[in-house]
Amino acid sequence: MPIIRRKIEPDSIVYTDCWRSYNALDVSEFKHYRINHSRLFAKKKNHINGIENFWNQAKRHMRKFNGIPREHFHLFLKECEWRFNTGTPNELLVDLKKLLKENY
Repeated sequence: MPIIRRKIEPDSIVYTDCWRSYNALDVSEFKHYRINHSRLFAKKKNHINGIENFWNQAKRHMRKFNGIPREHFHLFLKECEWRFNTGTPNELLVDLKKLLKENY
């Protein structure tokens, strides 16, 4: 909990699965919502698969570097975020071509 309190603002909404260790969040200053994958895969737009997918891709990408200096981790993570939100190289190329057509 001390780490969570340092990283997450009070009154933040926190979504988790039903792992037992998250029980502490039920009595904390956070709004805690659970997704029980065995009963319900997602509730409206709220599910944790998006973040699980992001971390999976980020770890796979960062493994290539065989260790990252702690002071630069946030930059590597930001690059992973950009890659995750931007799409595949083919999608980037299509978007770039559209931008060029619009501007020239």
